[in-house]
Amino acid sequence: MKSISAEIPTRFQIHEPIHQSEYLINGELITWQGETADVYSTISTTEDYQRTLLGSVPDMAEKEALQALDAAVAAYDQGQGVWPTMKVNDRIACMEKFVGQMAGKREEVVKLLMWEIGKSLPDSEKEFDRTVEYIKDTIEDYKQLDRNSAKFQKHDGVYAHIRRGPLGVVLCLGPYNYPLNETFTLLIPAIIMGNTTIFKPAKHGVLLIAPLIEAFQNSFPKGVVNIVFGRGRAVAGPIMKTGKIDVLALIGNSTSANSLQDQHPKSNRLRLVLGLEAKNPAIILPDADLDLTVNECIAGTLSFNGQRCTALKVIYVHEDIREEFNRRFAEKVDTLKFGNPWDEGVKLTPLPEAQKPSYFQELIDDAREYGAEILNPKGGETTENFIWPAILYPVNKEMKVYQEEQFGPVIPIVPFSDISEPLDDMAASNYGQQVSLFGSDVYALAPLIDTLANLVCRVNLNSSCQRGPDVYPFTGRKDSAVATLSVHDALRSFSIRTFVAFKDNPLNTQTVEKLLETKLSNFISTDYIL
Repeated sequence: MKSISAEIPTRFQIHEPIHQSEYLINGELITWQGETADVYSTISTTEDYQRTLLGSVPDMAEKEALQALDAAVAAYDQGQGVWPTMKVNDRIACMEKFVGQMAGKREEVVKLLMWEIGKSLPDSEKEFDRTVEYIKDTIEDYKQLDRNSAKFQKHDGVYAHIRRGPLGVVLCLGPYNYPLNETFTLLIPAIIMGNTTIFKPAKHGVLLIAPLIEAFQNSFPKGVVNIVFGRGRAVAGPIMKTGKIDVLALIGNSTSANSLQDQHPKSNRLRLVLGLEAKNPAIILPDADLDLTVNECIAGTLSFNGQRCTALKVIYVHEDIREEFNRRFAEKVDTLKFGNPWDEGVKLTPLPEAQKPSYFQELIDDAREYGAEILNPKGGETTENFIWPAILYPVNKEMKVYQEEQFGPVIPIVPFSDISEPLDDMAASNYGQQVSLFGSDVYALAPLIDTLANLVCRVNLNSSCQRGPDVYPFTGRKDSAVATLSVHDALRSFSIRTFVAFKDNPLNTQTVEKLLETKLSNFISTDYIL
């Protein structure tokens, strides 16, 4: 298999490397004078394969990390800062200004998504548009949250005015596979709820933040959003060690999350909002519609080359239909089109991490040592930036591909004869995000759904696993998540219920009436946001 290198459409060309020299601290765009880290794409533009230099970003360390932290701490000012005490309407206006400016950067961000992480043009456009829609939906949900709070409750002679308040300073670390969307599903609700933030872009998908930095700068008060670049260990570690972080918001893996938590001197005070790894299974019952099942399993295992926490990472297929499923599935995988992200109809694209093809080859070799075979003729064919999806069968528990979250185009298939086998495996797993269940016999499905709902947080019936729609809860059990990320739930994950209470007597009644009349308090308010 040869590497893809063809003439690039003009609108997708990178004419000059992008050297991101500015970072955002305390409302100022500061020019970086220190060491930089080159940013490469694994997409080659020449017949003789070589990575493409996209540009560079600052390689920051402890000094700049702590400056960003100091800015966020000062902006929060123990809850007395301009942002945490601002009227809800005014915070919404800031966010609307930001999303308006962001929308104008669509073409730049989409192009960088393709080059930096190899995401196809339709998926890159979808990620951008979905993120803009997420911000707008968050604004609307925040309005409704405030409307619901614009009232007083009374129980046992005590009035209460209950709202949701910010938690403090948030450290936000996003993932490389959705460096815009999933990062912003952390950052946006954290900001709009009144928290101040330090944000470090992912290791891949870092340049695509550059077109948005000015929008962050001029949309929010100083210190509310601080953007730094560098390795996570060099930047995030020193910040956590200070104990000044109130919320760790991270989408990544549990090893990183545990390491950062351990560095916080008062972890009991640390709120966690985490989206972590998963090993989502598909369970294919004997009566499954195979046409539908094959198509959904293709989407589930190989959308964005399987580089999604919600990807199907192991397929359990019943013995009665395994031969037919395996044949159809293998044939379909080998018909998928591989190419550059902007190529029409492309389904498989270059992997963003240069070392990944060799890692996947290790998984394949290990599985074959333990008795697995590659079912599809193209499986395992490699280039410098890709490895063709390899369907491995039969897979057992001794294999690394069974034990590890492969996060890429290696697909293990496990046969089963008794439904207790996949159920027991899921119960023993460290993960519990989602499952795809394929079948139509309601007498078989009903008890399975009841059990699976207690092992994972989303049961997908005759459909592949996915995060969206964003209004639905996105979370997981065990090592897969902490807190819930959806438009509705994320606002609550980044805030806490807080209230003013007073006994029902003439003095308090008169005082509160004056507070409402004079509108001197941003907290005590019954104003209704339209």
